[in-house]
Amino acid sequence: MNAMSQQGHEMASLVRPSSKKVGATDTAAEPATSGRAATAPGPQSVLWDAPNGVLDPAADGADAVVHLAGASIAEGRWTKARKSVLRESRVAATRHLVAALGKLSRPPRIFIAASAIGYYGDRGDEELTESSAAGTGFLAQLTRDWETESARASAFGARVVILRFGIILAKDGGALPSMVFPFRMGIGGRIGSGRQWISWITLADVAQIIRFAIGTDGFSGPANVVAPQPVRNAEFTTQLGRTLHRPALLPTPGFVLRLALGEMADSLLLAGQRVLPSKLQQMGYTFLHPELQPALAAVLRK
Repeated sequence: MNAMSQQGHEMASLVRPSSKKVGATDTAAEPATSGRAATAPGPQSVLWDAPNGVLDPAADGADAVVHLAGASIAEGRWTKARKSVLRESRVAATRHLVAALGKLSRPPRIFIAASAIGYYGDRGDEELTESSAAGTGFLAQLTRDWETESARASAFGARVVILRFGIILAKDGGALPSMVFPFRMGIGGRIGSGRQWISWITLADVAQIIRFAIGTDGFSGPANVVAPQPVRNAEFTTQLGRTLHRPALLPTPGFVLRLALGEMADSLLLAGQRVLPSKLQQMGYTFLHPELQPALAAVLRK
């Protein structure tokens, strides 16, 4: 969000009382309950005691709140306990935050909320837009419930934008480093059949899209935050290998992933969504990285 600050917006982080350093967004402990407030009127940190529904009065009068919290969906097998953490960090945390914002004398005019293309479930070759129906399975249900809580911000008059993120490509953090590692070791290749679709987006585009959503009147509802050219897993791994100057010859069988990761393998690695950014294109957004190969080159050379 440095670009927002450079444009003259005053930024404040939502932090929990348990944060070791006030002023730093607390995302280490779970459930993750941090976010960003854009053009906020107060200091650099706004305390938020989510379980007790207490939000520092310094949040009063903020123009926009950007809520991106959520425990990592890919960190460990989806045991019953892990699923509970994932729901708490998304559904319950969003419910607490929206309720607290609604109690302010001047609640935010704009509420930007994270979601994910897992909303659509495993849909094969079907082209998916924001008007497509929700899918089935744990991830689709989790995302649907998460969005329901975010949408409640409209009750206090906020313009609500729900960003359904695809796979975010960043050099540090997210999915890309774990994808790069086997290629660095010379054992990279497609996952499973390689026919599953990957809908991706660069971190640079994500940051710009958030700014675009805040600054574009009339932009509301769900929006697919993906590049306009999804690719199959086999194509993605081929392009990644070329960018890294490494072969992409050793596929990872689906049964190996299922043994290692259980349900998560089917939902995150072997399933696919062919998602298109229809809303963003209709609103006139111009992508920084619309094509995969230049996008990978830009991300990995930094």
